Amino acid sequence: MTEPLTLMIVHAHPDDEAIGTGGILARYSAEGINTVLVTCTLGEEGEIVLPELDTEENHQRLAEIRREELLAAVKHLGINQLELLPYRDSGMAGTPSNQHPECFAQADLDEATGRLVALVRQYRPQVLMSYNEHGGYGHPDHINAHKITVAAFDAAGDASKYPEAGAPWTPSKLYYVSFRRALWLSAWEAMSQRGLKTPLDEEGFDPGRYVDDPRNTTTIDVRAYLPQKMRALQEHRTQIRPDWMWLAVPEDLRDELFNHEHFIRVASRVDVPEGEEADIFAGLRDGQL
Repeated sequence: MTEPLTLMIVHAHPDDEAIGTGGILARYSAEGINTVLVTCTLGEEGEIVLPELDTEENHQRLAEIRREELLAAVKHLGINQLELLPYRDSGMAGTPSNQHPECFAQADLDEATGRLVALVRQYRPQVLMSYNEHGGYGHPDHINAHKITVAAFDAAGDASKYPEAGAPWTPSKLYYVSFRRALWLSAWEAMSQRGLKTPLDEEGFDPGRYVDDPRNTTTIDVRAYLPQKMRALQEHRTQIRPDWMWLAVPEDLRDELFNHEHFIRVASRVDVPEGEEADIFAGLRDGQL
């Protein structure tokens, strides 16, 4: 019996799912592919960007609020399954919250990998995805999400590893989300020339923290699913202002920035077409196996 096609994406915090992968989650869900989102923390250390929401009470219950925002975003993207790992947000690198005993940065990564292996064996994804080695921009939770995803990709099919985590399942392909820094810098510079506010205007903003990975192998057309992606982003009201860089881009610049999402195929256990991929399930669909 042929297994249904399944995509599992491992993200660090609520809102990450929409920013880098909202388009493909909406697209593949609409195609009938099973989509599984694993979120490692609830983002307790996040800022609250809207003044009307920035209250002490909301800071105290930010994990609960961000969970509600995530559930709403998931509905817009059509995600079939949401799994929450039990870790606390570690905050930005070098902050005191990195030392909280329950945060992801302090987690036993072997134990965390075992939790993810159990989910891989439960949902049996052909495609597994997370961040690159830098976590995109160096956040410790993104880096640990990367580490456990790579480890689970290697371990899930080995019956001798994590035997308590269910029957072995071997994912076929592993991807990293690719951030195209040069593309964004070009757009921000064009916006600045028009007198529009961009992250480049923010005190302390360092574009160098975003690592522009040259290994891009896969570009997915998601233009038909931008409305769902934007609605999902807007659900994260504590984190994303209406004038946030993703939402404030002028319409004539949106096509180049948003019509495609970019990924790096790190490993494949199936033959893949030569050249740039336009489908992360290339080599896995009927007639390609």
